[in-house]
Amino acid sequence: MDFGFSINRPRAVDLDKNDLSVSRKALMEMPEWQACIGCGGCTATCTAGNLTQFNFRKVHTLVRRGDYQGAYEEMNKCMLCGKCRLVCPRGINTRGVVMMIKRLLSEY
Repeated sequence: MDFGFSINRPRAVDLDKNDLSVSRKALMEMPEWQACIGCGGCTATCTAGNLTQFNFRKVHTLVRRGDYQGAYEEMNKCMLCGKCRLVCPRGINTRGVVMMIKRLLSEY
């Protein structure tokens, strides 16, 4: 029987296959980054996000998962305005995180 739909492949992330070296270096360098709760306040107030397709929370998640493809180019869209830091409920230095990720990915 054909019901008109198919089953998609699972979207599970296999962290054993991904290279987490940059993510580990970032957490060693800035341990406060681990306190992120993924609330999305940074993305909601982002000036660059209002003008482009930049999504800090998405890039943050990709880097933490070890999926670095395209993350460096996305981080270059950040205007370093600091609005995300002002609204962060955990007080994370998001500007510092952006600069650190850009530096670590350029070395990668």
